[in-house]
Amino acid sequence: MADYTPPHTSPPPTNTLAIVSLVAGVLSWVFFPVIGAIVGVVTGHMARSEIKASLGAQSGDGLAIAGLILSYINLATTCVSLLLVLLFFGGMFGLSACAILSESAQLVAPDSLLSLLAN
Repeated sequence: MADYTPPHTSPPPTNTLAIVSLVAGVLSWVFFPVIGAIVGVVTGHMARSEIKASLGAQSGDGLAIAGLILSYINLATTCVSLLLVLLFFGGMFGLSACAILSESAQLVAPDSLLSLLAN
């Protein structure tokens, strides 16, 4: 009886957009915060749809998911940070406006208003 050796099969190729999504997701934390995250989200979703449509002919779904997670977390962190900065400086502006208004209200005393009205 002859020895049977199964044919050598290579693993399916990795989807290029999945790699781009992961790289953009990592770079969004280092160099390009918003642009890299947007690229990571777009390419990650494109890669996942291409991988599903290939019916096993392409791999890299895990890479696309990792790129999506990194990108979405970066976008959420950026939005929260921007909101906190706006709230902080908006609050500072509000406090300074209240201080200016209360200071100008103290300059005009009620007694001086009565003397102005009497004349």
